[in-house]
Amino acid sequence: MIEENINKLGIVIHNAPAPIGAYVAFKIVDKLLYISGQVSVDSNGSFIKGKVGKDIDLKKGQEAAKLCAINIISQAKKACNEDLEKIANCIKITGFVNSSNDFVDQPKVLNSASELISAVFGENGKHTRAAISVNSLPLGVSVEIDAIFELK
Repeated sequence: MIEENINKLGIVIHNAPAPIGAYVAFKIVDKLLYISGQVSVDSNGSFIKGKVGKDIDLKKGQEAAKLCAINIISQAKKACNEDLEKIANCIKITGFVNSSNDFVDQPKVLNSASELISAVFGENGKHTRAAISVNSLPLGVSVEIDAIFELK
């Protein structure tokens, strides 16, 4: 069902990006899958960079958040030995938006990631969330999102 949803949405889940620091991309503890922060990078290695509200607009910020969600799903797939049906629930995502001081629509930026995760995992994709404004993110990216999933 999950792979069918991915196909219906027309998204491509590419190979999970490797960590860019001294950490692991995911960790399983009991029935919880923790996914490290995923940045706004596409399958070609191109980053969406800049401050939302200054260098890029809301729409481009939402595109960046969607890329983060795709990378989260990619990491989840790798963690589950390519079988996303092992995911029981998405529990929480935390999104960090590199935004200008006067930008106040961080939740709107994150909506595209939340909507994608819910569309892919159905009712089990609905999750709690935090949307946080930050002054800077690694590599100058616009958005970074981490996630916690429950496994079956």
